[in-house]
Amino acid sequence: MHITPKAVAAKPLAMALSALILTGCATFSEDGGLDTVSAMTKTRTGQAVQRASAADDAAEVRQAVNQLLQEPLTPDSAVRVALINNKGLQASLAELGIAEANLVQAGRLRNPGFTFSRLRGGDDVEIDRSVMFDFIGLLTLPARIGIESRRFEQAKLFAAAQAVQLAADTRRAYFNAVAAQQSVRYAEQVLDAARASAELAERMRRVGNWSKLDGAREQSFYADATTQLARARHNATAEREALTRLLGLWGTAAAEYRIPERLPDLPKAPQEAADIETLAMQQRLDVQAVKRSTEATANALGLTRATRFINVFDAGYINKSQTGAPRENGYEVSLELPIFDWGSARTARAEATYMQAVQRTADTAIRARSEVREAYSAYRTSYDIARHYRDEVVPLRKRISDEVLLRYNGMLASVFELLADARAQVGGVNAAIGAQRDFWIAQTRLEAAINGSGAGGSTLMGSPAPGQAQD
Repeated sequence: MHITPKAVAAKPLAMALSALILTGCATFSEDGGLDTVSAMTKTRTGQAVQRASAADDAAEVRQAVNQLLQEPLTPDSAVRVALINNKGLQASLAELGIAEANLVQAGRLRNPGFTFSRLRGGDDVEIDRSVMFDFIGLLTLPARIGIESRRFEQAKLFAAAQAVQLAADTRRAYFNAVAAQQSVRYAEQVLDAARASAELAERMRRVGNWSKLDGAREQSFYADATTQLARARHNATAEREALTRLLGLWGTAAAEYRIPERLPDLPKAPQEAADIETLAMQQRLDVQAVKRSTEATANALGLTRATRFINVFDAGYINKSQTGAPRENGYEVSLELPIFDWGSARTARAEATYMQAVQRTADTAIRARSEVREAYSAYRTSYDIARHYRDEVVPLRKRISDEVLLRYNGMLASVFELLADARAQVGGVNAAIGAQRDFWIAQTRLEAAINGSGAGGSTLMGSPAPGQAQD
């Protein structure tokens, strides 16, 4: 079959037009993937994510934060402030832009190459012109777009996981800050009682109605109460600053925002453990992310096998002009010959990477199931302990105090017995506050184990009560 020069010239033109149509679809989305991240985060935390990438967005964020800070923070409002104002999360959201840029780039062909040469010998002039297109890139364009699309989806999952983790960290910091502040107020009351007891003991010792030993004991308790208050105040400052960092606040906003005076009451009944492992497999973002990663790796392996022997394949249109001769048109093909490198190493590496992804997916699923079981155990144990303090220990201590007060009013007990009973309540009250704090943190860890990327951190079971020294 005879091919005319015009037909030969039309082929590269058709190829160029096809590439232009395909690459024209590779554009950036309006939201940059943020809407999907925000939806996943809201499903798991009840709060949406907002990106402050422009001046108008930043002004809107500041206005929303200022409005939320007008009232004392609740766990939900604290999470809301963190999700829209935490600078670390905003930096992480930039990864979405990187992943989308890679996706758009994968949908675009390598720029065509143009060559021009001119040779002259005497009166003869020879001119060569050629335009080369990345033909193998055109053939693998759909596969590359598919791979980068899955990686973009994976980036969305990672961004949502970071947002959910930030929400969990903010809730834990919130409960720690409230408990520490509550302990400061109680430590101040203890110090007032200890001061009164020490002053009374000193006056009675001076008039000979109190021994030096008993007076020294009262002074010692007053000194210990002073130390405990100083530690409690520092602990409250540290916990508040931890919350402030997560909220992304600084300046006057960091100093003036308010938190409640006491922790929320316990719920009437604990959450049941029905199908929490199945729910975790469906909801956990790290599990979904490794699944997407494995899928992307599997598709990349297929692409590696497809291009094992032909890794570079360029095709293009050329023409040639020569003095005294008609213009010549044609095409040129350039490909890499598999003489030294047959692509076996690339294929073996891709297969090993795929098996690594498969094993990592299985490991993530096993750890997720274990973490959610452990988190639920901590949740139920914390609830039982906090309820025991609320229903048994605290009421029992109150009955004892009431009996001592009755004896004091009936002149059957001295004021020092009354003060000694108050001192005996210090440990019980601090333990009750700690147990209540541990429950709310355990609930936060359980929600993170089901919805996010794991319980995160060590459990707080058995942690020091608020106001006590940390190791």
